[in-house]
Amino acid sequence: MTALLAATAFFLATHFIPSTPLRPVLVKALGEWPYRGLYSLVALAGIVWMARAYGDAPYEPLWSGVRLVPAVLMPIAFVLLVCGYSRNPTAIGAEKLLKSDEPARGMIRITRHPIMWALILWSGAHLAARGDLKSLIFFGAFLLLAAVGTFTMDSRRKSNPDWARFAAVTSSVPFVAVAQGRNRIAWGEIGWVLPLAGLALCGAFFAGHQWLFGVRPF
Repeated sequence: MTALLAATAFFLATHFIPSTPLRPVLVKALGEWPYRGLYSLVALAGIVWMARAYGDAPYEPLWSGVRLVPAVLMPIAFVLLVCGYSRNPTAIGAEKLLKSDEPARGMIRITRHPIMWALILWSGAHLAARGDLKSLIFFGAFLLLAAVGTFTMDSRRKSNPDWARFAAVTSSVPFVAVAQGRNRIAWGEIGWVLPLAGLALCGAFFAGHQWLFGVRPF
């Protein structure tokens, strides 16, 4: 369990670097794209370390896991994930979309952070389904990272002069902007292809879950 705690601490620390003064220092020293490449390698190493430590950690139950939660939440998470890569102004390198006449389109009308919410649903579903200490640490870290990440991503972009206009018609929490009348759901912009692709990907992961991760989803 000590190794899992150390790996988790390293993983979280590396992911919060972009929100600290250290990022501009590294970017100035390395350049934007070399920094991104190095950061990606370090982040990947952290995930691999976490996964290995999670697999080696002992099983210590905390509550009776609710195994059906992923069946409900994971299809939604995969749809958010796939749709989140389509015309998303909050994605890395996509800031120019903020300048468009209608920066929030498709899934972004529902939430400006669909990928983060996909991660929140994925980690929350697995945490609820497992109900043990090592899963609380492992999946809890991803849940914390995604939840805090929605705030830090917004904070980093506030200096962009086009951000205020975008934020005024979107919300981080799904459907809040729609409920407040600041936006509307346009199903035609979302279409059927990306949601169906998300559901297909979800089905593939459910079918191959035991082969990929050694654990049956049900």
